[in-house]
Amino acid sequence: MILPAVAGTLLILTVLWEAFESVVLPRRVLRRFRFTRLYYRATWFPWRALGRLIHRPNRREGFLSIFGPFSLLLLFGVWAALLIVGFGFLYYSAAAARPPAFPLQTCMYLSGTTFFTLGIGDVTPHTGVERVMAVTESGLGFGYLALVLSYLPVIYQAFSRREVSIVLLDARAGSPPTAGELLRRNGPDGGEALERLMRDWERWSAEILESHISYPVVSYFRSQHNNESWLGALTAILDSTALIVSSIDSPAARQAKLTFAMCRHTVADLAQIFQRPPRSTRDRLPPAEYDRLRASLSQAGIQLRDTPESREKLKTLRAMYEPYVEALADHLSVALPPWIMAKEIIDNWKTSAWGRISGFGSPLPEGSVHDDHTN
Repeated sequence: MILPAVAGTLLILTVLWEAFESVVLPRRVLRRFRFTRLYYRATWFPWRALGRLIHRPNRREGFLSIFGPFSLLLLFGVWAALLIVGFGFLYYSAAAARPPAFPLQTCMYLSGTTFFTLGIGDVTPHTGVERVMAVTESGLGFGYLALVLSYLPVIYQAFSRREVSIVLLDARAGSPPTAGELLRRNGPDGGEALERLMRDWERWSAEILESHISYPVVSYFRSQHNNESWLGALTAILDSTALIVSSIDSPAARQAKLTFAMCRHTVADLAQIFQRPPRSTRDRLPPAEYDRLRASLSQAGIQLRDTPESREKLKTLRAMYEPYVEALADHLSVALPPWIMAKEIIDNWKTSAWGRISGFGSPLPEGSVHDDHTN
């Protein structure tokens, strides 16, 4: 029987190539038709839709945070199942050429026990071709297990490296981080510290670009705190660098240009990976918010160049990245931070589930927004 053999061979080769591209190949895959891409579209979109029906932020974020690790394990299971089915078709085709022919379900059972190297022995291959396939499949099963065991630590290491810088940004730019808070806390005399920060985030965004293009599934792993995310932190850095380049006389201006270029490169390439075209549905910095931001920075001793040229330059820089971060935020169901918070926010490091750092169970200031530990 030729048809089952052809179908099984194509299925095995497709899965092996998909696993090679997803795990081993350290670069983007531009091929439009990919099983892995279809898999994530078929699972993430309904998962995201269910998450958006949950109104409580903590529960919604908890539900969405399950998807990254769970989808990865499920993908490994799907790959294994498809390989078993593919070899099952090959056994079925080979068994049909000699008596007694195994039924299809028996061939699938033989394939499963061989792939997982169970060695039960109640169903055994008879011909030389069947034995070669059994040895090949058992070796592939060992290799697949090794692939899974080596892939998971790489994913979690990439996730951990990403989150360290996000947590460090908490005391420097607030929770969630915003451009206004980052610049205000550095003050007019913090040029050297700001330059170091920009340099660190230039490298961080390059690492994000490399790791999230090689392993796009890391993008679905969400941060520990509900009011923080890798995309929100990246947006806050882009906002800050755009403001420095366009409107602030700072020693960190040159480094801000380099950091802006790297961060913009990251969001543009990741939007391409997820096939999310740039979109712009709202103005993140309307004139009233810009005036409030300028007043807040002025109180901290930072003067913005409020000229038509500086405003136009800021608008041009924003147009280079905001449509991409908005498209990614919609795809990942992540909230983008504002340029300046509407109300006072208690930093995550100052809070716990039992109260603020100033005292156990002490209430929040009047008019402030509840922190990430609030249910």
